Amino acid sequence: MQEWQQEQQRVNEVTKKIRAKAAILEKQTGTVRSEVTEIRQNFWEDVTVNFDNAEEAAETHASIKQQAEMLAERERSHHHYTNQLKLLRRLMNTPYFGRIDFAEEGEPAEAIYLGIGSFYDEEQEEFLIYDWRAPISSVYYDYAAGPAAYTAPSGTVHGTLQLKRQFVIRNAQIEGMFDTGVTIGDVMLQEVLGKQSNTQMKNIVATIQKEQNLIIRNESSRLLIVQGAAGSGKTSAALQRVAYLLYRYRGSLRADQMILFSPNPLFNSYVSTVLPELGEENMQQTTFQDYLAHQVTGFTLEDPFTQLEYMLRSNDAVRRSVIRYKAELNFMKLIDSYAAHLQIQDMHFTDIKFRGTVLLTAREIAAYFYSVPVDSLPSRMEETARWIKRELKKHEKRERTRPWVEEEMELLDKDTLQEAYETLQSKQRYSEHTFNDFEREQALLRAIVVRKHFKKLYVHAKKLRFADVPAIYAQLFAPGFAQFTDQLPANWQDICDYTTKELMRRNLPYEDATPFIYLKEQIEGFRRNTSMRHIFIDEAQDYAPFQFAFLKRLFPLAKMTVLGDLNQAIHAQSAHVSLFTLSSLYDQSETIELTRSYRSTKQIIEFTRQFVDGGERIEAFQREGALPVVEQVPADGLPGQIATRIAALQGAGHQNIAVICKTAHESKQMYQQLQPLISLRLITKETSSFEPGVSILPSYLAKGVEFDAVIVCDAAADVYGEQDGKLFYTVCTRAMHELHIFTTKQITPLLRLAKAETYENRP
Repeated sequence: MQEWQQEQQRVNEVTKKIRAKAAILEKQTGTVRSEVTEIRQNFWEDVTVNFDNAEEAAETHASIKQQAEMLAERERSHHHYTNQLKLLRRLMNTPYFGRIDFAEEGEPAEAIYLGIGSFYDEEQEEFLIYDWRAPISSVYYDYAAGPAAYTAPSGTVHGTLQLKRQFVIRNAQIEGMFDTGVTIGDVMLQEVLGKQSNTQMKNIVATIQKEQNLIIRNESSRLLIVQGAAGSGKTSAALQRVAYLLYRYRGSLRADQMILFSPNPLFNSYVSTVLPELGEENMQQTTFQDYLAHQVTGFTLEDPFTQLEYMLRSNDAVRRSVIRYKAELNFMKLIDSYAAHLQIQDMHFTDIKFRGTVLLTAREIAAYFYSVPVDSLPSRMEETARWIKRELKKHEKRERTRPWVEEEMELLDKDTLQEAYETLQSKQRYSEHTFNDFEREQALLRAIVVRKHFKKLYVHAKKLRFADVPAIYAQLFAPGFAQFTDQLPANWQDICDYTTKELMRRNLPYEDATPFIYLKEQIEGFRRNTSMRHIFIDEAQDYAPFQFAFLKRLFPLAKMTVLGDLNQAIHAQSAHVSLFTLSSLYDQSETIELTRSYRSTKQIIEFTRQFVDGGERIEAFQREGALPVVEQVPADGLPGQIATRIAALQGAGHQNIAVICKTAHESKQMYQQLQPLISLRLITKETSSFEPGVSILPSYLAKGVEFDAVIVCDAAADVYGEQDGKLFYTVCTRAMHELHIFTTKQITPLLRLAKAETYENRP
C-alpha cells in the first residue's frame, strides 16, 4: 500500500508539471496563432512592390520571399506547439503505463517511466516520462528481471533490469499497479482485451508483447514478413512500427514517405486514429485497387471484390485456372518475352485525327517507330512522340487558313483579345520593323484559335496515347499469336478464349489489371516512385506473386513490411501461394511468426483453429468466455431468430455486432429481411467508414476488423463446403466475445472437424 501511495504521489507531481507546461504552451500557441493571422492579413502591406526595372523587381522578389519565410516559420511553430499541447493533454490523464528500474553496468539503478510521449522537466533537467519508442524502452518489452540490454545510437548498453512494473492510470489516478515478468502481464491484457470492440483499432503501446516488439523495432530487413494468426496483433504492431520509425528517424523520414496498402476503404477508416493518438501524422493509405484504377485506361476494370464474389457464387474451374496462371511470375516472364517481340514488330498505334480528318495514320506512326535506331520500347516511344509533335506543328500552320478558324475568331472572349493585343504590342516594341496592326492581329488570333484546339493533340502525343495498349495487350491472346515463346501453360487456349471474350467487351478482369499495367509500362517506361521509404501491405496473403514483383519494381528504394495470415487466403490468386516465397525477391528478408491470438476468447479460438491446417499451433490467450453456439433453424424463421439473438446480445452489453454472410448478394437479401425487424447497417465494398452498432456484411469485407459478437448468417453445407475452411475460419475469428452460427439446412461438413466439446449444439 505504501508503494501505491508513493507511485500516486509521483503521478500527482508529474501531472501538476504537465498542466503547468500545458498552460505555458497554450499562451504561446495563442500568441503564435495571432502572429500568423496578422501576417496573413497584412502580407501585401508589408511588402514593397515595384516592377519598374530589374533592380526594383529583384528587391520586390526579396521582400516577398522574406515575408513568406516569416509566415512559414510562424506556421511551423504553431504546428509544433499544437502537437506538443495535444500530447500534454493526453499525458494529463494517463502520464505513463510502465516503469523499469535499470542499472547500467557499474552504475546505480534508475527508475524509467514509459508513456506514449516524452516529458522533460527543465527545472530538474531530467526526463520524467520516456517515449515508449526510446531505445531504453525496449527493455520493458523484451526482458524479465535480470540481465538486460538495449541498442542505443552509441552501441549496445548492458545492465540489469531490477523491476518491471505496469500501471492502469485514468484521470491521473492509479487504478491498477502490478509487477510482471517477461511478457506484459495478463492483468493488463485482460483489462484491455476484455473491453467492448470499437470502430477504431486499439492503440497497443501499453501491451506490446516481445514478439510484436521485434516487428516494431526491426530496422535491418529490406523485407519483413509477418505471418500472424487471426487476432495476433500483426496490424496493430505494424502501425506502432510506423510510429517507431517516424520517431527513430524523425530528422530524415516523413509520414508522406510511407504508404499502407490496405484491403478496402473500410479498413482505412478502422486504423485511421492509431497514429494521431501517438502524436504522429497518418501515413498515406490506399488500396491496390485504387492504384490500378488510376493506371488502367481503355477498359472497365473489375475490382477484387467483384472477382471474389463471382468465384464464391460459381464453380468456374476455367476462370479459376486463368486467375492462378496470371498470378504467377511465369506470366510476368511471358510478358517480358512479348515486350522483346514488340521491339521487332506487331506494335499497334492509333490514327491521330483533327476535326474528322486523319493527320497521321497508325501505319505512318508504326513506320517511323520501327525506323528509330534505339533498342528500348520507351526510348522509341519518346522519339516517336517528338516526331509526332513536329508533324503536328506543320499541320497546325496549315490549319490556320481554314474557314472554321474565321468563324471561331468572332467568338473569342475579351480576355483572349486583350492578350493578343498585348502580345502584338510587345512584339512591335522590340522589333525594328513596323507591321500592319490589323493583319498581324488577325494572324495572331488565327494562331491562338488553332493552337487552342491542337493543344489536346500535343498532350495526346506527350502522354504517349498514340500507342494502342489495349489492342497490344489483347493481341497476346489472339489465336496462334504467342509463338514467340515455347513456355506456354497447358491450358493456354482456355486462357486465351476467356480473356479475348472479356477484352472484346472492353472489360478488364482483375487478374489482368496488373499484367496490363506492367506491359503498358514496358512500352511507355516505368514510373518508379523513389521517394517512398517504407511500404506496408496488409492482408498480404491476398496478393499474387506478380503483384508483389510489380510493387517492388514500382518502389525500388523502399523497405517492405508485409502482414498476412495464410489461413485467411481466400482469393483464387493467392490460395496456393506462400508468403515465404516473397523472400526470393529481396536480398535481406526476415520472417516473424505470431501464433498467439489475443482478439477472441479461449473458447472461440479453440473452436476456430480446428478448421485450418496447422491450427493446433495457434495459441489462445487465457480469456474465458461462452462456447460458440451452433443452431439449426427453418429458412423462413432465420431473420426472426437473428433479430432475437441480436437483441439478446445487445442486452448483454455488446455494442458492435456483425451479421456475416458469405457473399454480398446474400448480405443484401438478409439486410432486406432484417430491416423491418431491427436497426442495422449494410456494409458494401463502397462503404468507407465504420459506425458503431449492428452491421451486416459479406465475409471478405470483414477481414482485418473485429466485433463484440458475430452471427454467421447461414453455415449450411451448400454455403460453406469442405473447400471453404479458410473462409469459414476468417468469418468466425472476427468475434471477440461471442460467436453464434445459424444454419437453415444440413450444417457445413467443416463442423465434422470440430470436437463436440468445443461448441454448443442447439438442434
